[in-house]
Amino acid sequence: MFAIQQDRSAGSLLAESWSISPDFTTWTFTLQGEVQFHKGYGTMNAEDVLYSYQQWHEGALHPRAEIIGNFWAGNEGGFQEIIDDRTIAVNTGVPWAQVRALEFMRHLGGTSTWIVSKAQSDEIGAEAASKDIAATGPWEIVDHAPDEFWKFAAVRDHWRQTPFFEELIYWSIPEEATRVAAFQAEQIDSFDMSLEFLPTIQDTDGAVVVGVPGAGQAGFNLYGQTYGTDRNGNVYPFFDPANNPWVSANGDTESEEWHRALKVRKALAIAIDRELIVGELLSGFGSPLSLRDWMGFEDRADPSWVHEYDPDLARQLLAEVGYPDGFSILLTPAIRGAPAEVEACEAVALFWEDIGIRVDMQLIPYAALRPGLVSRDYQGATCLSVSGRISPIIGMSNYLKNSNFSYGTEHAWLEQHVPDALGQGTRRCW
Repeated sequence: MFAIQQDRSAGSLLAESWSISPDFTTWTFTLQGEVQFHKGYGTMNAEDVLYSYQQWHEGALHPRAEIIGNFWAGNEGGFQEIIDDRTIAVNTGVPWAQVRALEFMRHLGGTSTWIVSKAQSDEIGAEAASKDIAATGPWEIVDHAPDEFWKFAAVRDHWRQTPFFEELIYWSIPEEATRVAAFQAEQIDSFDMSLEFLPTIQDTDGAVVVGVPGAGQAGFNLYGQTYGTDRNGNVYPFFDPANNPWVSANGDTESEEWHRALKVRKALAIAIDRELIVGELLSGFGSPLSLRDWMGFEDRADPSWVHEYDPDLARQLLAEVGYPDGFSILLTPAIRGAPAEVEACEAVALFWEDIGIRVDMQLIPYAALRPGLVSRDYQGATCLSVSGRISPIIGMSNYLKNSNFSYGTEHAWLEQHVPDALGQGTRRCW
């Protein structure tokens, strides 16, 4: 619906224009005219938009499924009105900050969504349509084979821009050395590359290396910090502070137990040499980040959040709270295609082992890891890369009970303050 500009403001895409009522509860969208769906399914209209977002919510696979439902399905007492083919009004029931809605209605982001043809789903069924989508972009799906390739054809006279070449085939080639060899043999024209092969590609005649500053950010999450009750009011069954030293047995942030666990978390943070990871594994392409989701907003971050590398202090903190010989922790990289994501996570493991932590490194597909993050039963740490945020508060949504996906920490303080910041984001934003 929206194109996020370089200054992180919203520009028009499928939504030609929009307005928000003074009380931030009613959004009125005017759609672009004459946007054609692929495969001959006609012109996009307001009914397609409403259908698409309700499907995103009901499918419950999108990380913002519950939040999308709150906006587009009236979960918080709102309603929707299709005014005409190009105009739809959404009443959210409660005030919504622009940034919160723009985050899942934008392009080019890990939580992005798109609009599909309702007529296609009505004709062949939603499951079949989801594998051969009639969407609105400049590339139309022609064919695909799971874990092998996706084939696209350029859309002639596309409303935004016609592609410069007729056909695009996106091959799934897991082994990077194989991708490099195929590129050098001119069997493929472009590919995703880790920095390990940068010298090789720079020596290849005609090769152009393209990077996008601020495209992604990485950090580690500590799971098991599920304080209080879940979204259904039940005590979390996997709360286990006895075996997870970074988890406090007491949710009171002034308690002795809380401060003991805080020292453990600080020890884990300051044991990591971020400068070395950037310099060695990313070849200098990047910069240290003390708190993930704050990339590009460092000038607004609290200086106390910066964790300088200090392994001696890390060992001291562990000894102070009864772990002079460390403890065991499960560490899993979320393998999602980011540069050096596995190698950086392995480096974190080495840094932690240097202060006495016994790390059980687990390498599994992200599809196998994610269900445990959604159900909150994963216990340990993950290395997780995400796209850039249009505001830091967006990442904080993953610390709330109603988030489909969890960063591993849920607490009453977050339940109070994060929604408050999101609700007032039109006037102030973290």
